[in-house]
Amino acid sequence: MHYPILMPEQLPAMLRSLRQRAGLTQAQLAERLGISQQSYARLEARPAATSVARLSKLLRVLNAELVIHTRDDQPTAVSDEAW
Repeated sequence: MHYPILMPEQLPAMLRSLRQRAGLTQAQLAERLGISQQSYARLEARPAATSVARLSKLLRVLNAELVIHTRDDQPTAVSDEAW
């Protein structure tokens, strides 16, 4: 499914939803990321303040990805053969 994030304020709810969908508590997800539950709680509350590398790792654990496209683009799948 696609969940467009148009404002940074939308990220916390999206991350919380993805975590809950994965059936993970903050403590469980923090353990998988190698950080404390308190650190993860801060990340989930203010993801815009974290590094892209840490956000990328979090999304991999949640089986999600960050996709960027211009608004006039139509999202398309790119096969491995295209590269």
